Amino acid sequence: MSFLPFGRAQPSSAEKIAAAETEMEMIAEMMNRLNQSCVKKCVPPEYREGDLNKGESVCLDRCVSKFFDVQMKVSEKMQGDAAMRQGQGQGV
Repeated sequence: MSFLPFGRAQPSSAEKIAAAETEMEMIAEMMNRLNQSCVKKCVPPEYREGDLNKGESVCLDRCVSKFFDVQMKVSEKMQGDAAMRQGQGQGV
């Protein structure tokens, strides 16, 4: 707890655990979407070999890279929009 009138109270242990659980769920969901979209796009449904061939590996590498690039851009845009709304709400 902060003694300053404009400071925020520190989150409790239960709040920290809930936030960590939420973050883990979000990461798991993102990984599932990544796996579904990239494997569907890059790996044929019939397996010919036990390992990925070069084309599949390159495709997966590029797909994962693009997926994370888009995730970062969307995240930055959402954070910017939230900051702008917060600034407007405070009358800045």
